Amino acid sequence: MICLTRLNDEEFVINCNQIERIETIPESNVIMVNGKHYVVKESVDEIIDRVIDFHAQIYARAQKKNV
Repeated sequence: MICLTRLNDEEFVINCNQIERIETIPESNVIMVNGKHYVVKESVDEIIDRVIDFHAQIYARAQKKNV
């Protein structure tokens, strides 16, 4: 799950595993696999970084449990 910001400054959390694609319009339009979309303030690069960080956290926690 990652936190994003709508254009009205409302923060919300989405399941980043359900992102189908991200378009720039010039804001970022996050399109989900179910067809819903969210226009957000974060850039495409920021969203990608948050998704990478989310998955890195999962990996790190899994590694700690396997030690």
